[in-house]
Amino acid sequence: MIVNALAGKALPVYGDGRQVRDWLYVGDHASAIRAVLTGGRIGETYNIGGWNEKTNLQIVHTICALLDELRPDPAGSHRRLITHVADRPGHDRRYAIDARKIERELGWRPAETFESGIRQTVQWYLDHPDWVANVQSGAYREWVASNYSAR
Repeated sequence: MIVNALAGKALPVYGDGRQVRDWLYVGDHASAIRAVLTGGRIGETYNIGGWNEKTNLQIVHTICALLDELRPDPAGSHRRLITHVADRPGHDRRYAIDARKIERELGWRPAETFESGIRQTVQWYLDHPDWVANVQSGAYREWVASNYSAR
């Protein structure tokens, strides 16, 4: 969504956009994995969640608002790019994560709120256009091949 919005491309949203997902900042996800690796019990399963259930449309609106603030588009609000597309057959309305176990057993909770995490994510994309371009071009595949093909 961030990359499309910056390029002035459509921001496709399935159906009415009211599918609910739990959102977690990537740094929090990494810290949860570290907590499980260092303190989790072997053979146990730990759900990692952010306690941030939002609809897909709320996420897109938030991204657009942040881009309107941080990288305004002379053509108008990024929300103008939101395009509702046909929903996927069988698309789940809600994915719920019960992260009480990781909190109870390992004392882990996300450090970031949804608002602080999404702001950092959008800012990261704005600060790393070369990385984004490299991923979009597929050039990273050459790096992986040259560094891992002989292993």
